[in-house]
Amino acid sequence: MLVTRDTGKSAGSRERGLPKRDDLKDYNYAVAGHAGTMCDADGELFIKPCTQSEVEFYESAHALHPDFAELMPLYIGTLSLNESTDEATIHAQIPGLVEHADIPFSIKEEIQSHLHLEDRTPLVEAPVEKEIISDNVKWIPNKARKITTDRAVVLENASFGYKKPNIMDAKLGIRLWADDAPLEKKERFDKIAEETTHKNFGFRIAGMRVYKGSTDESELDEEGFKIYDKDWGRYTVNEANIVDSFKKFIFNEAAGIDEELGKTIAGLFAQDLRRVQEVLENEESRMFSSSLLFVFEGDGAALRAAIEEAKASDTVSEHKRGATRGPVSNLRVDSGIGMNEEDLCEPATVEDIDELEEDSDDESSFPNIYTVKLIDFAHAAWKPGHGPDENVLLGVRSLAKIFEEMSE
Repeated sequence: MLVTRDTGKSAGSRERGLPKRDDLKDYNYAVAGHAGTMCDADGELFIKPCTQSEVEFYESAHALHPDFAELMPLYIGTLSLNESTDEATIHAQIPGLVEHADIPFSIKEEIQSHLHLEDRTPLVEAPVEKEIISDNVKWIPNKARKITTDRAVVLENASFGYKKPNIMDAKLGIRLWADDAPLEKKERFDKIAEETTHKNFGFRIAGMRVYKGSTDESELDEEGFKIYDKDWGRYTVNEANIVDSFKKFIFNEAAGIDEELGKTIAGLFAQDLRRVQEVLENEESRMFSSSLLFVFEGDGAALRAAIEEAKASDTVSEHKRGATRGPVSNLRVDSGIGMNEEDLCEPATVEDIDELEEDSDDESSFPNIYTVKLIDFAHAAWKPGHGPDENVLLGVRSLAKIFEEMSE
């Protein structure tokens, strides 16, 4: 999605039944980051505990930095959390949050169609007593990966609407710590940067899940995905094998993604990454331990069908910013499930997709193809007068070069 914001309805969403009262569940598609994330039963909303500073960064981007906001997941709002918060409490906050969210009407209407409104108990919010934390505290690594907070940010789920979403988290930067980090944290993160691809490329793969990513079924999870964890990105991926490591994410004959189709996806990612680069070069911000999240349809047959449906329609919307055209991404639709191989055409090229005409008023649905999003803003701030964030831009440029190489 990256530089396009979908405003159409999903054909599939109009046919789905409404969620049951037990509306929330753990989010199982996270490949990196903190524990404790959840999604609604339909999977369209992503609920992530976060700090107040992260909330403020989302809100300021949405209000004052529209180009930057398009790089982020669609921001819906925040929910209150405290020790007594349970799934029902969160469940009760969602309708009002969505109703007052400053988001495109069609997206709001679609989300509301999935909420079981008549079954929701009115929310009575209990007062929250905030703990006062001293600055003189020794830093202890958070092995549970959960953060202490009374807020959760609600975002549109970037992996929603795919049949088999392949997901990769690339953590950006050489310096990974913010100015207020304790000395022990700075030293530990500097050591990680020195020993990994952060040092020369400005990023490392923090996690990856690939549909049918191994021919050994014992290496696959119950949904058929191979999981590459943070240790793989930290200890296995290096300067010599970094491109081959990315090829494991993109090219996958076992899932029906051959070289030509993989090159198409790599080219689309490269195009989006150059747009990310353009936006960040024109912003004055600082982000530490933020990531780029890559998602694309990992089922080859569904991916081919999605591209063909997008190509066949003359109504895929494109955002034009001067000479820069936003790529087609995360197009909302049925994913072509059930189509026979003989019904699928040859893979599209980036140029094929770019030829599609703009028609922003169309209400049709389109397949999910791919999306790239900038995520994780716990240590992010606007820094007027400080220039672009070259610490993050190094990783963005390196990623663009790698995807461009794979597309050739």
